[in-house]
Amino acid sequence: MRVICPCCQTDFPIEAGLNDVAARNAVKRAFSLTPFGDLLLGYVQLFKPAQRALSMVRLTKLLDELLPMIQAGKIEHKGRIWPAPASSWQMALEQMLSNRDSLALPIKSHGYLLTIIASAADKAEARGEAAREIRRQTGRARQAEQAPKSEMPEAVRSQLQQFLAKSQAAPHAGEQPPAPADATKPNH
Repeated sequence: MRVICPCCQTDFPIEAGLNDVAARNAVKRAFSLTPFGDLLLGYVQLFKPAQRALSMVRLTKLLDELLPMIQAGKIEHKGRIWPAPASSWQMALEQMLSNRDSLALPIKSHGYLLTIIASAADKAEARGEAAREIRRQTGRARQAEQAPKSEMPEAVRSQLQQFLAKSQAAPHAGEQPPAPADATKPNH
């Protein structure tokens, strides 16, 4: 990777720029994020204008924007906090570098990178929710299958029979109640 000299504006290999304190610190922080420190440096090259080198100030700014999110293991994207473990960062950086030819370079922000990470987190969340739902449903089904069939307790059975007997004896709407047994028999 080539960068711009802060003094003479000449571009040179990044290794030569390690004497610059800001550059040394930026590169040191990027590579300390193994296993994808090298991917991170490839990613920041996507911000490099076609006819110029990436300035140390810009490199430092880009890394200073990314490192807190990487270290926190989460990102904020489109108003929501998403989990962003190291594996998600590595996958997203690899995807961006492999799709370099289809990107409009130089890129202006981390929006696409964050979209890739948020999308992966959303898919993982959906898979987790589906698995929880399946466990919940199969757990209930297993519980129903495994639950011993018990007979109705005698006290409940007797109350139910009394209730049914009363409801059958009670008149239905529009019907006349049956005459008392004494009223239908003539007095002798």
